[in-house]
Amino acid sequence: MPLIHLLPKLEKDFSAFEFMPATEFRWSPDEMTIYYDEQVHDDPTLLHELAHAILDHKDYLKDIGLIELERDAWEYAHSTLAPRYGIVIEEAIVQDSLDTYRDWLHARSTCPQCGATGLQIKKSDYKCIACSTLWHVNDARFCALRRYIKK
Repeated sequence: MPLIHLLPKLEKDFSAFEFMPATEFRWSPDEMTIYYDEQVHDDPTLLHELAHAILDHKDYLKDIGLIELERDAWEYAHSTLAPRYGIVIEEAIVQDSLDTYRDWLHARSTCPQCGATGLQIKKSDYKCIACSTLWHVNDARFCALRRYIKK
């Protein structure tokens, strides 16, 4: 089903949410809006963002929580929404998307001093389990990752 046909069905079936064209696909819980790129035909990602909305995904405390939210949204989109709308979501699409978050988490948790894996101790702070270095990270989901060693 082309996006142009799927969108009116989703808007009708999920009228609690707004669907707005944008330059990216994303769910905004504050606005109760699902943004979609109307230049890109990507039904799986649209259903994934709708799944975030249906599952009431808002925020996460630790970085691993973001991966859990992403995994849960893909699972709901794959098992519940896709069959309802006759969409096939290939496992490779799901894993490729989740890999971007796994890579993001790995980069954030890599010690800038020695390269070992660190543990998240606060929302944006990590501590190395090998050399005890403390570092702060930026959000970096939509921009370049920055890690700052704390003195």
